[in-house]
Amino acid sequence: MAFSHIVRFTFLLVLSASLVFASEPSPLQDFCVADNTSPVFVNGVACKNPSLVTADDFTFSGLDKPGNTSNQQGFAVNLVTVDQFPGLNTFGVTVERLDFAPKGLNSPHSHPRATEVLTVINGSLYVGFITTENKLFSKVMNKGDVFVFPIGLVHFQYNIGDCDVEAFSVLSSQDPGVVRIANSLFGANPEISDDILSKAFMLDKKTVDYIRFQF
Repeated sequence: MAFSHIVRFTFLLVLSASLVFASEPSPLQDFCVADNTSPVFVNGVACKNPSLVTADDFTFSGLDKPGNTSNQQGFAVNLVTVDQFPGLNTFGVTVERLDFAPKGLNSPHSHPRATEVLTVINGSLYVGFITTENKLFSKVMNKGDVFVFPIGLVHFQYNIGDCDVEAFSVLSSQDPGVVRIANSLFGANPEISDDILSKAFMLDKKTVDYIRFQF
């Protein structure tokens, strides 16, 4: 009986620890403005001397400017990380502006370290994410609407209209990461074997090579 209690206690202890460390740690001071010139390598960015911090460190300008959507996807993103905005350091957040040309697409992708909250500023977007059980949750979003994409799940945004769309997102990590599904599989370096991709997608190798050439 005593042994079973010990096992149960150990399991709960490990589970609690895993939950505590499953997200980015809380800051231990009011702020830790990034010192992007520091040679110190840490899990994040070293802090700037607080006596040298100014209000400019907590300000970023430029998200009023639309991105260049003259590309194959008709999409542009301006991701603002601690590299451009030192005041974000240790706060576990990143912001971005997304611009879509008519029929523009933010192709299926995931953020392995962040939940994303998107707000449509102008226009209409068809957005969605796919669960680990392959269930699609999707919605047409209009001006002022907000949608949340759970951490790690594949998601997309598509401009279904005939006018430009502007949106903003906040991501719950200082370094959310991005894994674009098509790019990762067909644009990997070194390449993934044709045999693997052909079998996974039930395509002939000629088609696999054609798709790979696009990346």
